[in-house]
Amino acid sequence: MSRVFTHCHLYTGQRELSDGFLRFSNRIESVGSMTDFLPMADDQIENLVGKIVVPGFIDVHVHGGYGVDSMTGSAQQICQMAAQMKSEGVTTLFLTTMTQSANKISQAMQTIKTASMTSPIIKGIHLEGPFIAPKFHGAQPVDQIQAASVSRLAQWQQLSGGLIRLITYAPEQNPHLALETYCASHGIRLSVGHSNATYQTLQNCRIDHVTHLFNAQRGLHQREPGVVGFAALSEIPVELICDGFHVIAPVVKIAYRLIGPTRLELVTDAMEAKGMPDGRYQLGGQGVTVAKGRATLANGKLAGSVLKFSQAFKNIIDFTGCSIADAVKMSSTNQAREFNLRGKGSLEIGSDADINVFDKQLTLMATYSYGK
Repeated sequence: MSRVFTHCHLYTGQRELSDGFLRFSNRIESVGSMTDFLPMADDQIENLVGKIVVPGFIDVHVHGGYGVDSMTGSAQQICQMAAQMKSEGVTTLFLTTMTQSANKISQAMQTIKTASMTSPIIKGIHLEGPFIAPKFHGAQPVDQIQAASVSRLAQWQQLSGGLIRLITYAPEQNPHLALETYCASHGIRLSVGHSNATYQTLQNCRIDHVTHLFNAQRGLHQREPGVVGFAALSEIPVELICDGFHVIAPVVKIAYRLIGPTRLELVTDAMEAKGMPDGRYQLGGQGVTVAKGRATLANGKLAGSVLKFSQAFKNIIDFTGCSIADAVKMSSTNQAREFNLRGKGSLEIGSDADINVFDKQLTLMATYSYGK
């Protein structure tokens, strides 16, 4: 038996159908305009007139949520957290680690590997640090910063079962051709972040990605473009935390105009307090206070976010005036393309049935992961 959505406003990631249908089981079986719809005997039809249907969201930078941290949670807790992230429309995620001791990172690699064997939405690990710059450590513990080590990275990749897909590092601290070579040969994207790198430095090394634009990096100056200028002028994917705190709405709009919807990727950078009441939490072993949507360390620095992805999707539209089609690119399609996530970021035939249903006010009504 197949489920069929009819009369929905459908965004497949490749095209927009204002009165479309979508037939799926665990994968998309057929899709098109209602003028071409032919019901089948075993169809379970649901009329979604007035509803908006988009691909499931992909978050490649998320530390935790719902009371669980990816560095300290058990495999069972991490699986429960991943399941709860579906409630905000996330159907694929890269669990993100912190700058910590080599042993703690090793333990996290093993735990996340175990969790991924049960939770199919965990498709990778984003290693944020520990090879970063002290000047821009942000909410990363400065005393745990390490010099880049290919042997250590190789050990972590082995412990993770090959799940590391992205590493945030400061290239000016680690002019390490061996690191670039290792990552290139093991399918790991190199992202500049928590970095004081100059524009010239970035032009002379391999950079595939930019971590949380504007946050914890050398900014744009009229005589030194820095990381922000490099992000604007390059052709690589660029993360953006669209919560209104890390980057306020007018600056989100500037980023959208400069970089555009084919390179921006929405991320939450969320920590364990996402989906939880205001109060005291932790991030990488550091105390965090959450109040009125802001997560801060004792020194007042932002400590990740409590942003839900469904809100980021709505915010990018509200802050920039972009189309839903462009928001789909920034929340799903771009990530799937960058990381070659087959079956993701699309609602065309053969894609995984990772589906989000919104009402006209962009309130998330339902999420389907592999058709369930």
